Amino acid sequence: MDDELIETDELSLHRRSLLPGKGFFYPDSLDEDRTEERIEEAVDGAEAVIITDSDADGLGCAALVREVYDATLDVGPFEKRLAEKLGSGDETDEDDDDEERSLLEDVHTKSTVALVASGPHNLEESLEYVAKHAESGAYFYICDICPDSYDAIGDSLETLVELGDAVSWFDHHQWDAEVAEAIRAAGVTLVVGESEEECTVDVALRSLDYEFDEQYQELAEVTRDHDLWLKEDERSDDLADYAYWSGPEEYATIVGTYGAALPQTVLDYVAHRRVEKEQRIEAAVERASVHEIGEWTVGVTYGRCSQNEVADALREQGCDAAVIVKPSGSASIRGSDGFQRAHEVAGQVNGGGHPKAAGCKPDIYDDMLDMAQHWTTEGQATRKVILGAFENLVAE
Repeated sequence: MDDELIETDELSLHRRSLLPGKGFFYPDSLDEDRTEERIEEAVDGAEAVIITDSDADGLGCAALVREVYDATLDVGPFEKRLAEKLGSGDETDEDDDDEERSLLEDVHTKSTVALVASGPHNLEESLEYVAKHAESGAYFYICDICPDSYDAIGDSLETLVELGDAVSWFDHHQWDAEVAEAIRAAGVTLVVGESEEECTVDVALRSLDYEFDEQYQELAEVTRDHDLWLKEDERSDDLADYAYWSGPEEYATIVGTYGAALPQTVLDYVAHRRVEKEQRIEAAVERASVHEIGEWTVGVTYGRCSQNEVADALREQGCDAAVIVKPSGSASIRGSDGFQRAHEVAGQVNGGGHPKAAGCKPDIYDDMLDMAQHWTTEGQATRKVILGAFENLVAE
């Protein structure tokens, strides 16, 4: 394939927002090999390993764990690279893992706490590779991820329990009681906070046996403000946006050094990136359609955009729930005080989450022709199955 076909930087904003990032076109079979290689390198010689979601909440946990082990990386090279990107007017809209990896190889002694960025859809793979390559006697932490079942991860998790000194799992999502019981029975210390009161950084902060400085308390508070959609501290949007636009190592290092008080270089970079972010939000809101389903007004849109802000805008227009279908085939579902069943909608279409925030990826794509139709129809098939899930709730 011609690289120019998947490079989106030269496309108009409209066309760029309708297509997935170039990483989507990298085959899973090749990506799995690269992922295993990176995890093997990261865990080699590590005294602790953290497997965590790659958003601000999950990576904030990584910053806390590294503080416990005095293993935070040197912040200088990351700030220098940010300043260079800002000076060049870099408009790249997805993280360059190879660039971050090269930076780490060139200027750092790697952290003794390995960071494995994961997520609900690749937790099984992450656990498998860590169990295969980690050192005996290491400590293992899993943060900000809630598994759908025990069977898919059980073997790897039991290997970690046998291999390591301890396995701790911190989260704040809504757990199935049987899954939680099985994980605890395997020998894992599982701490699940109240999903409407705590973020996972809160849970890690009170669960880790360490006296954290005030900046980490503040980091938990600001992270919680965004993760629970409280919107009372404007800094929380800075953390969320920066986590999305930076690499995992960069974010964990910056907040591990500065907490929620991000340095000016980071704030300037975030402001620079927000120009296009706002344009994408506006485009997604403009292309939204509204559906009356039972007693709920549901807004549905499509595009590569910031789903939380799009959902906020649709709520301001009177929607009880918002669905943002993404070019990759997944979708975000956001609720409100008037609709707190987002996780039930997502649960019907290969997903899950919170009552007011959930995600899913309907299993409806058989080949690239299906994906091509998805892009050219702005997610018509995905919209249909998710709206059907809302209708099922009405029928119940």
